[in-house]
Amino acid sequence: MAHVSAAERRPQLIKAAIDLMTREGVAAGSTRAIAAELGVAQATVHYTFGTKEELYRAVMEQLTEDLIAQVERAAPEGAGFEETVAALAGALWHTVREQATSHQLLMELTMFALRTPHLSEALQGHYRGVNEVTTKLVTEVAARTGYQLAQPAESIARFFLAGFDGLTTQRLSMPDEASERIGLQALVAATVALAGGNCFSRM
Repeated sequence: MAHVSAAERRPQLIKAAIDLMTREGVAAGSTRAIAAELGVAQATVHYTFGTKEELYRAVMEQLTEDLIAQVERAAPEGAGFEETVAALAGALWHTVREQATSHQLLMELTMFALRTPHLSEALQGHYRGVNEVTTKLVTEVAARTGYQLAQPAESIARFFLAGFDGLTTQRLSMPDEASERIGLQALVAATVALAGGNCFSRM
């Protein structure tokens, strides 16, 4: 059998871990189970990552990169401030509806990381990365449209993301399409109001 370098094996193991834990939860993500998911020896996982915690860190980083890419793609070109916030919320909400298990996995990993000192840095990095890209989007669209922000862009971004996290938790726990639509519209309106304007969006 041809030798596979650690650099080549790394993304394969991350994907195997995500696939397994998305299906069965973080508790099922032992190094033995992840190795079996990919069809390699358990020692391969330890050789590539050292510890299970390091593999989990890599999984969180990958999920963060995917989420940031979704946030960046959600921003429409040429739209006004209110329309951009609404589009961002709508596009992100689409991922919650279509990729619920991925959001659930990220939530599970967040809770796990809060109790695992070795993962605290990865958890902070996740929130820092998502906050930074959302802050950047708010700043850029305000500058492009001449929209005068009443609050710092970072505060607006953090407010929006906190509300979105709450709606996501509700969606995963007790789905209700009508309530979710109202909640999302309210989040957009509240975000724009915090930024210093009014929002009349349709979703």
